[in-house]
Amino acid sequence: MTPPHLPARRRFLARTTGLIAAAALPAWARASTSANAAEGRALEFFHTHTHERLNLVYAVGDQFQPDSLGRLNRFLRDHYTGEVGSMDPLLFEQLHRVRELLGATMPYEVISGYRCPETNGRLRAKGSGGVARKSLHMEGRAIDVRLTGVPLAELRDAALSLQAGGVGFYPGSQFVHIDTGRVRHW
Repeated sequence: MTPPHLPARRRFLARTTGLIAAAALPAWARASTSANAAEGRALEFFHTHTHERLNLVYAVGDQFQPDSLGRLNRFLRDHYTGEVGSMDPLLFEQLHRVRELLGATMPYEVISGYRCPETNGRLRAKGSGGVARKSLHMEGRAIDVRLTGVPLAELRDAALSLQAGGVGFYPGSQFVHIDTGRVRHW
């Protein structure tokens, strides 16, 4: 439920975000939702930098839950600046499907979610490996994660099997990058 104290425009946007995102679901995501249309799809996270935890139902059937999307946006904020971006709900569908494929029950460990342009530029200037100039992290379309108890290569392979976006493998830094961009891997 959208809090009544929000301005009318923000209440409208919060309510319609889930509907708009659901209409854009690709076939691989719809296949996941049709199998459990009445059940909610949940995700659980632990953020390695903020030490916060989040466990929530982000969608029920083909409807994204606006309040949950807002909580996810806040949780996946730029941990350097605190700036909150708008995460692509299809990223959550990918994460859910990967977890289903692996039969995993542990939370995702988040290394990086949204990244504001200033943070992205600073990380590039420091020579941090793998930071793209036009990173999808800045658009809320990428996340760097690992999954406790799942070998990193298995996490990568499950994400690759979806053919739903980009997958980067960083064994030295112990994470897999997953995004909703074009299908590619590195």
